Amino acid sequence: MLSLIFFIFLFAGRVSASDAEGPQDEHRHTDSYVTSLWHNRLYLYSAAALVFGVWFSLKVALKKTSFSKHVGPCLYEAVKRNHRSDSVEDVSGVKIFYGSQTGTAKGFAKELSEEVKTLGIPAEVTNMKDYDPDDRLADECTSKSLCVFLVATYTDGQPTENAEWFCKWLEEASTDFRYGKTFLKGLRYAVFGLGNSVYEGHYNTVGTNVDKWLWMLSGMRIMTRGEGDCNVVKSRHGSVQADFQAWKEKFLDRLQTLAKGEKKSCSRDCKTGGSCKNQKEDGDVVKEQEEEEEEEEEKEEEAAPQEVSSEEELMESSSDEDESGPQDEKRSGSVVDMEDLGNIMTSMKKAKSKEEGRGAGQMVKLSKLNGVKKTEDEEERREMITPALREALTKQGYKLIGSHSGVKLCRWTKSMLRGRGGCYKHTFYGIESHRCMETTPSLACANKCVFCWRHHTNPVGTEWRWKMDPAEKILQEAVEKHQSLIRQFRGVPGVKPERYEEGLAVKHCALSLVGEPIMYPEINTFIRLLHSQHISSFLVTNAQFPEEIRSLVPVTQLYVSVDASTRDSLKKIDRPLFKDFWPRFLDSLKALGEKRQRTVYRLTLVKAWNVEEMLSYSELISLGQPDFIEVKGVTYCGESSASTLTMANVPWHQEVVAFVQQLVDMLPHYEIACEHEHSNCLLIAHTKFKVAGEWWTWIDYERFQELVRAHEESGGQRSFSALDYTAKTPGWALFGAHEQGFDPTDTRFQRRNKTKDISGC
Repeated sequence: MLSLIFFIFLFAGRVSASDAEGPQDEHRHTDSYVTSLWHNRLYLYSAAALVFGVWFSLKVALKKTSFSKHVGPCLYEAVKRNHRSDSVEDVSGVKIFYGSQTGTAKGFAKELSEEVKTLGIPAEVTNMKDYDPDDRLADECTSKSLCVFLVATYTDGQPTENAEWFCKWLEEASTDFRYGKTFLKGLRYAVFGLGNSVYEGHYNTVGTNVDKWLWMLSGMRIMTRGEGDCNVVKSRHGSVQADFQAWKEKFLDRLQTLAKGEKKSCSRDCKTGGSCKNQKEDGDVVKEQEEEEEEEEEKEEEAAPQEVSSEEELMESSSDEDESGPQDEKRSGSVVDMEDLGNIMTSMKKAKSKEEGRGAGQMVKLSKLNGVKKTEDEEERREMITPALREALTKQGYKLIGSHSGVKLCRWTKSMLRGRGGCYKHTFYGIESHRCMETTPSLACANKCVFCWRHHTNPVGTEWRWKMDPAEKILQEAVEKHQSLIRQFRGVPGVKPERYEEGLAVKHCALSLVGEPIMYPEINTFIRLLHSQHISSFLVTNAQFPEEIRSLVPVTQLYVSVDASTRDSLKKIDRPLFKDFWPRFLDSLKALGEKRQRTVYRLTLVKAWNVEEMLSYSELISLGQPDFIEVKGVTYCGESSASTLTMANVPWHQEVVAFVQQLVDMLPHYEIACEHEHSNCLLIAHTKFKVAGEWWTWIDYERFQELVRAHEESGGQRSFSALDYTAKTPGWALFGAHEQGFDPTDTRFQRRNKTKDISGC
């Protein structure tokens, strides 16, 4: 190195000497050489620095290569082992919080807890009502625990009762400057929401909001928010239970990964623009994997062709961003980084185009049965009854038919077989209760009434979106299953032999078991089949389908449930799915008034809820002008997490009588006709059924069959009215009689110290 510097000095000196004029002596030559070096010293210093820098760089590079070759692998393995040993404690436990109204989320929480424990990780299930987030949630940020939130969405998109305070606090904290945007920094969480996509505008609102609020407070989402849909039509995996199972498997995989201290696998979609260390060099393999992922996504989209709102899409797409880098640097009040919007909009456009493509390629044809539109992908529709629902309904005593129908033996059928009295329909209209089949062609309903005796185990919906069984099959199996239930009473002590034989021949059909029968697209065909077999029809609807009421063929008696008389109380009691439930309700009453056959308002009194709306009830009655008004005290079906109804809401019979008397005073042309004290029920009848001072509320069933047959044979030209098939009401059924509606040919039986069977129409 020194020789190289000396060579440079010598070269510079010679260049300088060649510029001197003439021969010079040795002293003069030396002075000139030194002077030249001094004048060119800047170039000399620069050259020396450059050479030294090149030399030093080469030396360092050679030394590093030699070190990596001999020491690198050992050092790397040691560091890797040390990292793993430190990170095994990354998950100290899992805390599972649930917000549940009907118990589904609570059940999921317990199930997930057991699964987590099988992995050797402690798990704790916590009711949100028993947890104070203000004092304790911040502690989860440093405890190395992982928090899971299983939350259901209740009425109008609100949290369940046990999650109200937690959600309210979380919402306020997410926008409160006193907490700050990093209040929950370090909290690792996952969210699974439970909802029903039938409730448009409120689907999984609580799950979405909890996820968003935690994220706004710098919580770290460990995986995409899961969503369970009770609507089997749009559920991604067929039911809310199946949706949870799919999400649970992904969560457990992610949990094991975190417990091992491993980072999430690279998605090969780096935002930094740098090279991905985890990406394979073999381009074909990577391309193959990407194609497989795209195929899986397409299959999932096809399995659940549901529209996702833009807000939900944004939340879903930002699920995994939190894991790389400090979150407080990412937030600016929005949920998603601006750089991600392009990808999100692209995926939304693809989903929309696929949905439009499916809709365009779908052919619509007309059914020959009763003009119901069907699509050619009918066979691809899902069944209404999921495995979990089938199990629950079977435990309740239902005999399920096909994929959406059911039949069950009414307690009054059992009672009349033994000669212990019939139901109020026997008292009011002359039905033979032991010959009555209680069934429904649609287990689905458009309401979730607080007094539903099925405890909301049946599905809900606003339109028919399921597979459909033919009416012939439903009726045939309904009669067969009903007869099999009757045969179980053969030889039972107390059963009258003549009534047992009569019970095997179905004469009446109460389409009031559960759900909304009028939703069934082939309801007209079903009713015609009933009449063709000389079976009378009593159909109950919840006043949410006015057009279906208008298009309904003549039935023996058509009911409309009038559970409240004002918009607010109807929403509170019936909890309808339709947003325009009140206009639909009023229009249904008008449609009922247009029918010529027997029509009935069915009022259910719930104390402290709807018994004080007397004037409003009278206005609704004048709107529909029904032939009869049944007023019944609500039946308490036991404690239910889906309802706040208690025995205190059940009116006494004397209170029902007082209500009816006040109501009748406000109604011209109506009087109290019958009473069935055992069912806590009274009948108000139009005075046109009072002939010469005697009530004719009973039905001449043979005459009805003749009239409806003539109507069908004439193609609907020959009509008939309610007065054409009346029969005289016996004295024991009249209001004020000492029998109070109990048939004297039977024997009153009083149950003592036994669980009351509350089933019945």
